[in-house]
Amino acid sequence: MSVATEKDGAVRTVVMDRPEAKNAVDPETAEALVEAFSAFEADPTASVAVFYGAGGAFCAGYDLKHAAGGAGEIATLGFADTPQDDARGPMGPTRMALSKPVIAAIAGPAVAGGMELALWCDLRVMEETAFMGVYCRRWGVPLIDGGTVRLPRLVGMGRAMDLILTGRRVEADEALRIGLCERVVAPGQVRIEAETLAHEIARFPQACARADRASAYAQWDLPMRDALKQEFEGGMPALAAEGISGAGRFAGGKGRGGDFGDL
Repeated sequence: MSVATEKDGAVRTVVMDRPEAKNAVDPETAEALVEAFSAFEADPTASVAVFYGAGGAFCAGYDLKHAAGGAGEIATLGFADTPQDDARGPMGPTRMALSKPVIAAIAGPAVAGGMELALWCDLRVMEETAFMGVYCRRWGVPLIDGGTVRLPRLVGMGRAMDLILTGRRVEADEALRIGLCERVVAPGQVRIEAETLAHEIARFPQACARADRASAYAQWDLPMRDALKQEFEGGMPALAAEGISGAGRFAGGKGRGGDFGDL
């Protein structure tokens, strides 16, 4: 099995394991990733997912040995009339709009389509020796799993054009500097650090966290007033469900002085 899911409390770690291909994604792996993240989304006991590539590579992109057989299969993955009916992307979950956060734990390469999978995640933690890059530039394979959409939104248009047009390697320290990742950790520690971060996020009241996350994504498409309205209306149910009781705990002495450990 090329994809497995491991459970630890409210955290799910989705592991790609095709070491012979540096976790390159073929159609079978793409389907397995969609199934894994669909199960995470549907699981009421799961709050945060970690996305990890075993064997020292996050993902080397789409399996070009498979792609060399022709583009016919990929061409069948077009968009449906409604988002709910969209087929999977070539890399698997890149068209999925989850209600819960996913953290990419990146060791080794996250290149071409693998970089697009990392961009699909909410946060990216990289090992010091990890790297990204639009390596498919060399072979005439376009970014069709969200790379040209998510990358400019994450790092700005100029930096995105630099990476898209040159295909150059981006080391972890540069990725952190330009906002392509959020944390850099020592070699061999990325899964541990990403899972620790996932548990930290999972212990917070989740209705509130998901409402704020949803508003941050939705605002890209909205004028300012509409975005503020959406934020308010989306946040009110979470305020009623969790915020009032949380304020009561603070009034009772919890979490004073910015203490995140005593909630």
